[in-house]
Amino acid sequence: MPTHPAQIAVWISTWILCILVFVLILWRPRRVPEYAWAVTGAILLVVFRLMPLGEAWTAVRAGANVYLFLAGMMLLAELARQHGVFDWLAALAMEHARGSQTRLFVLVYGIGIVVTSLLSNDATAVLLTPAVLAVIRRTKTSPLPYLFACALIANAASFVLPISNPANLVVFDGQLPALGEWLRIFWLPAAAAIGMTFLLLWWHSRKDLRPPMQDGVRPASLNPMGRRAGLGILLAAGALLTTSGLEGPVGPAAFVAGILAMLFVAGKQGRVMIAALRHISWSVIPLVAGLFVLVAALRGVGALAISAYALKTAATWPPIAGLSSVAFGFGIAANAINNLPMGLIGAAAVQAARGTRVMHAAVLLGINLGPNLSVTGSLATILWLIALRREKIEVSAWHFLRVGVLVMPPTLLIAVLALALMHH
Repeated sequence: MPTHPAQIAVWISTWILCILVFVLILWRPRRVPEYAWAVTGAILLVVFRLMPLGEAWTAVRAGANVYLFLAGMMLLAELARQHGVFDWLAALAMEHARGSQTRLFVLVYGIGIVVTSLLSNDATAVLLTPAVLAVIRRTKTSPLPYLFACALIANAASFVLPISNPANLVVFDGQLPALGEWLRIFWLPAAAAIGMTFLLLWWHSRKDLRPPMQDGVRPASLNPMGRRAGLGILLAAGALLTTSGLEGPVGPAAFVAGILAMLFVAGKQGRVMIAALRHISWSVIPLVAGLFVLVAALRGVGALAISAYALKTAATWPPIAGLSSVAFGFGIAANAINNLPMGLIGAAAVQAARGTRVMHAAVLLGINLGPNLSVTGSLATILWLIALRREKIEVSAWHFLRVGVLVMPPTLLIAVLALALMHH
């Protein structure tokens, strides 16, 4: 805590401005897009001399790997959406459900695991959800169990692979483990989280899933462009996993894979490429860049010191108690300011505290699973909520919280126990 009056003024002003921007990003008053608040906040930090321009530019440049990863994964996801891959997957699930809601719930959940693992959690929340909803609406059954399945699995499966969530790149901040090491660390916690989330969500939705449903949809078939899109995505995912296994830079690899997949699908049809590029939500890039600046400012006024001290303290406790406190601390904090900025703080805190790899993993569990508590926890959940509103479906923050309180704490706890078991 600074003692000079001018330093105190900068300290207080920075905290107030950053917290206000986070609130505006999460609640979007007057429907002003999230990126506008983040960019405006970053600019105000420089204008009011709360942060030097050079430091702000350094913070923006630090996110280059994440920007490239987001661009590549958004391009892959848009190719899948544009050519009906998600609609085909949803209709395929309906075909194999054969009138059973429970079977359909299992299939939708399983598809969510695959989409999240290979295309990131945002693809499940934003693109798979509308496709599932379109199928469910024709059966005249409650869509809520399936919609919550998409939202919760988007976070629960977001650390199956390094490429499953942009936050994974943020938390490890250029030190992303190679694929083999990643699987060694996270396969059991991921399996535990996916299984526990399924059991709790199924138990919560069991009454809605009990009645039989009408078979309202004929199985969709992929046209040639759709098949090319599916193949292109699988090839791109294979290339990304190979890059990760060789400890290469995942961000540039994702960007190149997205471009090559687009060229493979489009061939000589320029309109296909233009359509894919036009429909991508490019505003996510400036949003993340603004968050990098805001978090860098917070690190300079004590957020890093607080987080590093908490990690050092937890490291002195018994393993399960220490890992649980770290995971739940970062998980709950993610619901206050969103998991992406909290991931940036966590990465810097682990480095400052010289935390172990298992402590680093506990931070990642909190950042990935904590957001299943509330609608403000992750960008994927916020985008999921927006996608539902476009479809005239309202899920209140209180409704999501009721489900989240049931699902998130046991899931995060069992994932932490699995992590401790793996490193015993």
